[in-house]
Amino acid sequence: MQNEIVTATPTAFDLGPHVPVLPSWVLNGAPVTRTKSVVRSRDWASNIVVWECTAGQFRWHYDKDEVVVVVDGEVFVTNEKGEERRLGPGELAFFPAGSSSTWRVPVSVRKIAILRETMWRPLGMGLKICKKLVRMTGLNGASPL
Repeated sequence: MQNEIVTATPTAFDLGPHVPVLPSWVLNGAPVTRTKSVVRSRDWASNIVVWECTAGQFRWHYDKDEVVVVVDGEVFVTNEKGEERRLGPGELAFFPAGSSSTWRVPVSVRKIAILRETMWRPLGMGLKICKKLVRMTGLNGASPL
């Protein structure tokens, strides 16, 4: 599956059990989560999952960069400054690694999550420069775009 294009319908996935929200993070209710890993990047630095959660309120700490797109239901997310934002179907949010938030799920929410491992900034910049040089020289045989 190295060069295979993956397509999926996130609302149609049958999700499996997931590690529960840590009990110390739960603020209200008894949220139950389920998930399915859809695909992982070839370098294992990125992963796309479909995740859903039942009603409840809990803290969440992000150890990876996470982009979220809600596909069903709604959630109210409160950032570290105490600002609350509703996310519903079609809405997107970005949670940087190292941040925390509070999630309040009134009934249920299903999301697509794109998780990306972070790397030391100088290493990332070096990787970008190296890739650009390879593209500029045409050594990779890929499109110049």
